[in-house]
Amino acid sequence: MVSAGIVGLLMATAACGSDDGDGGGGEGAVVDASEAGDPVDGGEIVVGLEAETNSWLPGTANFGNPGYNVAYSIYDPLMKRTPEGEPEPYLAESMEPNEDLTVWTLTLRPDVQFHDGTPLNAEAIKTIWDNYLVAPGSNLAANLAEVQSVDVVDDLTVTYTLKAPNAAFPDLLTDPAGWPFSPTAAAAAGADAGSEPVGTGPFKFVSWQRDSQLVVEKNEDYWQPGLPHLDKITFRPIPDEDTRLSSLQSGDIDAMQSLRQSTVSRARDVEGVDNYEFLGNNSGGSNFNTSRPPFDDLRVRKALALALDQDALIEVLGGTGLTPPSTQFFGPEDPFYSEKAAEAWPTNRPDEAQELYDEYINDPQRSDGKAVGEPVTFTYKCPPDPSLNELSQLYQSFWNGLGMQVELEQVEQAAYTSQAVARDYDAGCTRHGAARDPYYVFQRAFTTGVPNVTEFTDPRIDEALATMRGSTDVEERKAAAEQISLVIAEQVPVTFTGGTLTVVAVRDVIKNVDGWVFPDGSEGNGTPDGTAMWGHVWSTE
Repeated sequence: MVSAGIVGLLMATAACGSDDGDGGGGEGAVVDASEAGDPVDGGEIVVGLEAETNSWLPGTANFGNPGYNVAYSIYDPLMKRTPEGEPEPYLAESMEPNEDLTVWTLTLRPDVQFHDGTPLNAEAIKTIWDNYLVAPGSNLAANLAEVQSVDVVDDLTVTYTLKAPNAAFPDLLTDPAGWPFSPTAAAAAGADAGSEPVGTGPFKFVSWQRDSQLVVEKNEDYWQPGLPHLDKITFRPIPDEDTRLSSLQSGDIDAMQSLRQSTVSRARDVEGVDNYEFLGNNSGGSNFNTSRPPFDDLRVRKALALALDQDALIEVLGGTGLTPPSTQFFGPEDPFYSEKAAEAWPTNRPDEAQELYDEYINDPQRSDGKAVGEPVTFTYKCPPDPSLNELSQLYQSFWNGLGMQVELEQVEQAAYTSQAVARDYDAGCTRHGAARDPYYVFQRAFTTGVPNVTEFTDPRIDEALATMRGSTDVEERKAAAEQISLVIAEQVPVTFTGGTLTVVAVRDVIKNVDGWVFPDGSEGNGTPDGTAMWGHVWSTE
């Protein structure tokens, strides 16, 4: 579903969720897995994914949760998150700011090579940034506009000079902007660079048959001794949830990821399968295009929210007993969760919803230009997934109950993503939230320009974002995030259903799916939002 916040072009693509492929802190993890035992080298596995990805080159690719799984096999992130959600160096050796947070100095690890044998050095980082990430046509350029320049200090050191202070900047390099690829290989491949990815990661790209399979093989020259354990991985996009789960059950695939609550629940009952579940900040919900009538009127947006029975919506998604109702962009375990925002969120009050709706349609100055008493009409879009179809029908019933005329439209993921970014929609299903720094969560979702798909802005949000940019004080930043959450509860540019419990489900011979560690041996953040660091995984078969 299209997310209000976007990684690259979108933080989460239409059918794949969030955010962010790397959302959630370790406290949200739920693991039902057999003992890992000692590492075993060799073997190959097949991983079933929710969807295909359009490209594998940062700057052109729309990475969602399935794409992150593939990307983490080919690329290494400069920064990765701890169980507490803090970005720490992974491929990078260190990342340090100057006193006023306007210059960040990144030092690379020595003797790291891309898969084509060329060195990962400061010149490569600068070339990637200048020629690809912020070049015309890059879908990352808008998100990276805060960086004035990337400059080479020495062979392994670069500085990122920002246009203004930003305490959250390292978080940016956990995403595709921080996944170095060989600029030499990309230049040689030209327009085909997105089909022939060359990173520093634990596996080397072998082949890609779009909508069929992508194959990677062990990087024998990997910079982390002892990794990877597997010899080969085949990633297969299997959009249908039933087919993907049955393929795991039959042994046709060895692992799968899902963000569908009904699938997570059913996977628990499959014999011989280990489930690495994760409940972070990712939440289902809806976006409203506030640049279009009638969604430019708060009365309509609030009526839409007050008409919803969240428990019923969660039940349709198969999340009853699995996921709680959501009231904001952060889950209850996240340090930026706000009890005040939870209390302020407009929960199911149908009578109040009816009053607001009636007030709008009987207003001679109503924004949609219709005659007094004429019903509100709009189209609600969602990808053609069976559970989303049921969800859309339930939304329709709640809103039709107020007197609205809601038409449902199923739109394939790629088209839906493009329409959302272009704001060529009325309202549509979505996933909200990511366990990344709240500055980026809100900056991308509610400031002017792409990727703000709701086109909602508010000066109070701008003020709070300025506070978060310039402060490293945790309590001050929490207060600013709470201010934004309260504005969203008041102005309702989005709605929420419930938290999204995700899973990486594997045959029980596949081990250490959530056990990846940083190069210094410290604990990583597991399997956030159905993504895994496959270079740390092994098979006992």
